[in-house]
Amino acid sequence: MKVVLRNPRREVEVAGGRRVKDVLAELQIIAESVLVIRGDELVTADQVVRDDETIELRPVMSGGLR
Repeated sequence: MKVVLRNPRREVEVAGGRRVKDVLAELQIIAESVLVIRGDELVTADQVVRDDETIELRPVMSGGLR
């Protein structure tokens, strides 16, 4: 599976057929620090991603009203 990471932008290949949280653990990424996107959908940590899929990891940004 292809994983597209942002900030800085890079792509890595990892084994698919696993839950998102297992992929994040392998990449040493804290699940709460990213949004996981497959196509146009957000993906939860328990969903399985196949070998032929691509997911994108976008950092969570927070901000508020002043």
